[in-house]
Amino acid sequence: SCFPFNFLQEINENPRILPNLTLGFCIYDSYFTAKWTYQATMLLICTAGRLIPNYKCSTQKHLIAVIGGLDTQTSLHVATLLDIYKIPQVESMSFAVNSLPFPCLSFYNMTPRESLQYAGILSLLLHFGWTWIGTVVMDNDNGEQFLQMVVPVFSKSGVCFAFIEKIPEPALGSDIEDMVKKGAGIHDKIVESTANVLVANGESYSMAFYRFLPYLSEREHVANAPIGKVMIVTAQVELTSFVVQRNWNTDFLHGVLSFTIQSNNVPGFQEFLNTKNPSSPKGDGFIKPFWQQAFSCVFPDPLLGKVGGSMCTGNEKLECLPAIFFEMTLMGHSYNAYNAVHVVAHALHAISLSGMRNRGMVTRGGQTFPMPSFSFQLHHFLKSVSFNNSAGDMVSFNENGELVTGFDVINWIFSSNKSFQRVKVGRMDAQAAPGQAFIISPEAIAWNSWFNQPVSVCSESCNPGSVKKVKEGEPFCCYDCVPCPKGKISSKKDEKYPSKHQDFCIPKSVNFLSYEETLGIILTSSIILFCLITALVLGIFQKHHEMPIVKANNRHLTYAFLVSLLLCFLCTLLFIGQPHKVTCLLRQTAFGIIFSVAVSCVLTKTVMVVLAFRATKPGCKMRKWMGKRLANTLLLSCCLLQAGICLAWLATSPPFPDIDMHSVAEEIILECNEGSMMMFYCVLGYLGFLAMVSFMVAFLARKLPDSFNEAKFITFSMLVFCSVWLSFVPSYLSNKGKYLVTVEIFSILASSSGLLVCIFFPKCYIILLRPDNLELIWVAILCLVCLFVWQKRYFSTHFVFHFMISNVFLISSMFV
Repeated sequence: SCFPFNFLQEINENPRILPNLTLGFCIYDSYFTAKWTYQATMLLICTAGRLIPNYKCSTQKHLIAVIGGLDTQTSLHVATLLDIYKIPQVESMSFAVNSLPFPCLSFYNMTPRESLQYAGILSLLLHFGWTWIGTVVMDNDNGEQFLQMVVPVFSKSGVCFAFIEKIPEPALGSDIEDMVKKGAGIHDKIVESTANVLVANGESYSMAFYRFLPYLSEREHVANAPIGKVMIVTAQVELTSFVVQRNWNTDFLHGVLSFTIQSNNVPGFQEFLNTKNPSSPKGDGFIKPFWQQAFSCVFPDPLLGKVGGSMCTGNEKLECLPAIFFEMTLMGHSYNAYNAVHVVAHALHAISLSGMRNRGMVTRGGQTFPMPSFSFQLHHFLKSVSFNNSAGDMVSFNENGELVTGFDVINWIFSSNKSFQRVKVGRMDAQAAPGQAFIISPEAIAWNSWFNQPVSVCSESCNPGSVKKVKEGEPFCCYDCVPCPKGKISSKKDEKYPSKHQDFCIPKSVNFLSYEETLGIILTSSIILFCLITALVLGIFQKHHEMPIVKANNRHLTYAFLVSLLLCFLCTLLFIGQPHKVTCLLRQTAFGIIFSVAVSCVLTKTVMVVLAFRATKPGCKMRKWMGKRLANTLLLSCCLLQAGICLAWLATSPPFPDIDMHSVAEEIILECNEGSMMMFYCVLGYLGFLAMVSFMVAFLARKLPDSFNEAKFITFSMLVFCSVWLSFVPSYLSNKGKYLVTVEIFSILASSSGLLVCIFFPKCYIILLRPDNLELIWVAILCLVCLFVWQKRYFSTHFVFHFMISNVFLISSMFV
């Protein structure tokens, strides 16, 4: 792409590098084919112009190193031979070292790691929000590797591919008509695509083939139509043109964003170009062929005589050539070739300073190198080479043999007068901190006139209140916008909930039953009140423990019953406040075990009442069963079974603190997850079983003759107990958040107070007032029930209805 700068001349004339040593070079063309590449490599190794493998036919011409070509496949073919002889290959632009299927000693890449470039392209796409792109690559191994590395990474970051096209690779004897047909199909696919960004990858010469695309089409109305895409070009692709493309339209290339390896201006390069002409005494064999093609002229040939066409004068100016055909600056690939030559020279200089000079390479003063081990030793010095070139840039390799440098993002700007300018608009730094590697200046970019502001998405962003719905059979970037489901919004839905019209988010409030709120205060006050009443009843029974009504009901069993009721009231405090691990573990298990003790006491008292009346009959053998032993055995048996269920619950699937984000749209519910609902219902079921047994036994004994038949009160208390907990299940399932906890607290308080009031208030009334009837007791019980129903505003209507009907019915039936 640019006239070759005589890099070796600069080195040979520099007294500070390889003094008294002269470097030479040979150039071979690979013609982009494996056959020619292998032959050229063998000629380089054998030297002397003859193909005699493994023999040194000259004392002066020995291959020290190879500056690799721009084509990846060429470099790989060369490596298969150079690796045998341990001859290093310094790659000026190929990313071949990343493509090797086997470890190879000979590669030293003058390029940074390939993944850094792809990360830069991805950062560029995401910066501008370009998530819908097309890709064009050459149909070869390099293009396939590019797709394998890029497609998964880009897709993972939310970038979709509208199309992936492969341009046929040119080859000797290839069908030109078939290549044109394929190119026309690719052009039409690019033009008709809705993607406005085109990522192009290929070889150094690929741009010359891409420039054919605007002129190819299978449809007449599309031919010569502007492609209308933002083109992103990888560093492998250089701005090149065939001779026939010299005056072609450059609108296609205006605004291109190109990733290039970081470069700098080399002092003296402009002066070198200005001095070059075909008549230069130091000219080389490349000048005349280049001059004739560049200026479309011919030089007179004394043997052929007069030749048709304009004649070359040799006074033509290189700066007059179109910039797209010939650049006057050392950029990209040429800068890498310049650095590659200096890398080899500095490595040789390091060997010279180390004293490894002997024989094998003739120099100006007759000084030579030891050739058998010299090539192998050169690797060591190439790995450790580090210097500042004449442009002031540091040149060194990392542990993988890759150049320590980054990429520049260059904007191609073409003017109407065919002038061309490269503007640096960003960079991808290999040594920057994470998150700071990619830098871009959008205001410095000159976009093509096709765009006011480039946008490349398959589907526009959904407005607030709508959500994405992926189109069937299309990439995930293509979607329809549909209204959000009820209670949802197209935003983060974990800590916010949608407004009424689902067009913005409102922060959720944290929900749990707190001691500070009104409901928590009422429940806490009720718990304290019932605890004081229970303690008062227990005090009354202890003070009057010698009274017949106290003695007749097994004082120790009565005390155990009252203590268990007191603990039942206290355990409800575990349900109030923010859930923690300990409270979640204790609240249900403590409730289940303590309540089972209370109900077991009721069952034991009922059984003891029945046995007491049966034992009064003459000749009854049940008297021997009466006593504390039977009561204690029955009580412990019932309690231990419930304790076993609770221990199995804690061992298998214990409760734990949990957060419910979804049950209530406006709230984040802090709750205790029961772990295993089956075990929870097993605990409740066992309590219900004990209550039903107690009820049936008491019901059968309700008409036993006595002025004070405790079985009646136990029957009534069990009816209250069962009605409360039967109403609990539907209420528990129909509430959420703190109201669910409140329902359980209310059920515990209601059932516990029912047992306390129904069983102990009549006895306390007799102990304190000793009346002949108990109608006032029933009125007091009814008032207590109404007190609980008064709190209906905190519970579901379903629960209040069940509670009122069941309890009023029970009280009325007892009076009847």
